[in-house]
Amino acid sequence: MNESFSSSLGLSDDGFLGHRLTVLQPEKGYRAGIDAVMLAASVPAKAGERVLDLGAGVGVASLCLAARSSETDVTGLEIQADLVSVGKENTHRNALSERVRIVEGSVSEKAAALERKQVTYGSFDHVMTNPPFYDSGTVWNSPDAGKAMAHAFDGTDLEQWVHVACAMARPKGTVTFVHRADALPELLAQVQGRLGGLIAFPLWPDAKSASQNASRILLQGVKGSRAPFTLAAGLVLHTANGGFTDAASAILREGKALSLGSA
Repeated sequence: MNESFSSSLGLSDDGFLGHRLTVLQPEKGYRAGIDAVMLAASVPAKAGERVLDLGAGVGVASLCLAARSSETDVTGLEIQADLVSVGKENTHRNALSERVRIVEGSVSEKAAALERKQVTYGSFDHVMTNPPFYDSGTVWNSPDAGKAMAHAFDGTDLEQWVHVACAMARPKGTVTFVHRADALPELLAQVQGRLGGLIAFPLWPDAKSASQNASRILLQGVKGSRAPFTLAAGLVLHTANGGFTDAASAILREGKALSLGSA
């Protein structure tokens, strides 16, 4: 992707994991940030395993996971063709195209269509996803079409999104979601009977909010497990002066893993 093409698309060039990764993404609209990095850090991928990133965008979570787990293959599924093109460029510019594939497609596609793209049900050791946050038409949509699509379900809903995420995992594979904290009850309802050993892991904006409300939650479970639910203490992201806590910085800037517990 040459500089003029990048400029015509209105892309910024951003560093992740302490600039270990350089990622092109739209200057306007939905932009990947802490959620994507935390999601990738929480996936317990090992060498030789396959990971699916549902709703991959420009590939930030996929790339962060591949950078941390050097022998893991990641496939990102993304519905927006423009973001797929940028995501593919991001895999090349970070020398990760041999292990990270960004594929155009949707959770609403038939299994046969997805299989032709090598996105096959029951074939992934881990699935990670940042589902759209809202049902289309129920909230105000961003005037930016890309941001609106990223935050609102388009032709599907959370139930279908969760169903596909869980179905894509192998037996005993993990499925990990990052979502609004207030969506936890609905997420738990949708994964019932599909995942066990569930761990809900709050992301607290700062130490003060840890005694009040979390804004984001990580939810991870194991397909076919019967282990009980765990509510973890979570992670505080910022110090009183606004900087990242040491624990958050190790993940966001050094690319360390985030252990949610024993799923």
